[in-house]
Amino acid sequence: MCAVKIKYGSVVPWGRTFEEYVDMFNLTEADLDKFILGCADGPASFNYTMKEKGKEMISIDPIYHFTKDDILKRISENYQDVINQTKQNKDKFIWTKIKDVEDLGRIRMLAMEKFLADYDLGKQENRYLYAMLPNLPFEDNQFDLALSSHFLFLYSDNLSLKFHIEAIDEMLRVAREVRIFPLLDLNGRKSLYVDKVINNYIEKGYSVDEVTVDYQFQKGGNTMLKIAQKR
Repeated sequence: MCAVKIKYGSVVPWGRTFEEYVDMFNLTEADLDKFILGCADGPASFNYTMKEKGKEMISIDPIYHFTKDDILKRISENYQDVINQTKQNKDKFIWTKIKDVEDLGRIRMLAMEKFLADYDLGKQENRYLYAMLPNLPFEDNQFDLALSSHFLFLYSDNLSLKFHIEAIDEMLRVAREVRIFPLLDLNGRKSLYVDKVINNYIEKGYSVDEVTVDYQFQKGGNTMLKIAQKR
């Protein structure tokens, strides 16, 4: 199994909201009642809100190796750079639900503030665990649903097809169903790995669907990949 090493200086925390997760992954009320694993969740507020709603989930990410103060420092150091880059590439995004760059900054900071407020308690409760794909510290079929937001496919230039297959294999080992969003790479193009991954899991006998979702911020980024064990 391959591993991805993380360096503190390369971490750029950027959190998404509970509502975005629901839309990105087409999550129903029945889905939210399942035992969910969030892979590479970073400083998202999904876990925080799930806890508020009395739902059960675990988030994993390499940044959970760091302290709350470490993560806050990285947010402060990188926030303006991310906002500036977004301004320079405004034409690559659809400004509807998120109205403009300032609104994006407000939404992201609100999500990250909720995460930070929950982080220490969540670590004590083992809701935020330091772990990374493709090696997960869980039992077979421990979860009903595993989610990957803005990691797999997005970094196709840096992570090989082999890594993607190993990572998804591991997610399918610990969960009965996997959902991945978006299917675009960092250049806003559909990842060259998507069709190869789809064919791989169809050949292995899984149920595989590319699903249109009610979320599109990157232009063309309104589909997720759903892979499920056949019952």
